[in-house]
Amino acid sequence: MLDIPATVRAKARQEPGWLESLPGLVDELAVEWSFTPGRAYQDGTEAYVAEAVLVDGTPAVLKLLVPRAGGTHAAAEITVLRLAGGDGCVRLLRSDAARGAMLLERLGPSLADLDLPLDERLEILCDLAQRVWRPAPDSGLPTGAEKGRWLVEHIRQRWEDLDRPCSERTVAHAIACAERRIAAHDDARAMLVHGDVHQWNALRAGDGYKLVDPDGLLAEPEYDLGVLMREDPVELMQSDPWDRAHLLAERTRTDATAIWEWGVTERVSTGLLAVDIGLQPVGDQMLAAAELISVSAA
Repeated sequence: MLDIPATVRAKARQEPGWLESLPGLVDELAVEWSFTPGRAYQDGTEAYVAEAVLVDGTPAVLKLLVPRAGGTHAAAEITVLRLAGGDGCVRLLRSDAARGAMLLERLGPSLADLDLPLDERLEILCDLAQRVWRPAPDSGLPTGAEKGRWLVEHIRQRWEDLDRPCSERTVAHAIACAERRIAAHDDARAMLVHGDVHQWNALRAGDGYKLVDPDGLLAEPEYDLGVLMREDPVELMQSDPWDRAHLLAERTRTDATAIWEWGVTERVSTGLLAVDIGLQPVGDQMLAAAELISVSAA
């Protein structure tokens, strides 16, 4: 029997039959891709992730994504990993977008496990994000404007579904920021961005790090830095939160206001998601920070 993390089970509850089919899928892929499956990692939220060993003894990782409406997220992740080619992102060994399946190189512990100081983590994550950024106009990935519209709908719907766990003012502020980023989208400036750069998605690789779990967008680079604004919400509010936006902008030569606005939207969207799937206390912490920031913006 597979040891499936509780958060993955929660994520999959709206996909009838997926959990039941998972053991058979693992067995099928083990034969097709010639690996021996091992223990599951317990920190997954969007996918079943387990150790694997190739026939030549090479350690690898099997990743099976929980299906989503539309079914394009696996293809987007695979596209990013192919375009990166192991530079800044984990190396892709095998993939099957239709089944949401990937076989990946095995990396070391995450930045979260290494417990580095926040400033050092931000430097590492900024440098990794910049390694991913590149033109990719024919990749077929969704745009930053499309992601912005998705975030607006996601925030509105999940806020209602969860019986409004934060104020209407906070939701309105997040949506207004998203709408400004949607209007600012420029195909000529859009780059390949990872879409979910944070300390749990940066793993040790030799004497450096690589990113895992890309969402994959063609967007302004500030989108990735907005994700760093939503993370570590308690630390963010211990000083002027704008300080982090300026620090990220200076490190990457990008725009602090765009970083800030993506951060506002991502903080509310991810906070609502975390509350929904029981990822605590970070869900409540993100929404608490969002409340305070929306008050100061009023």
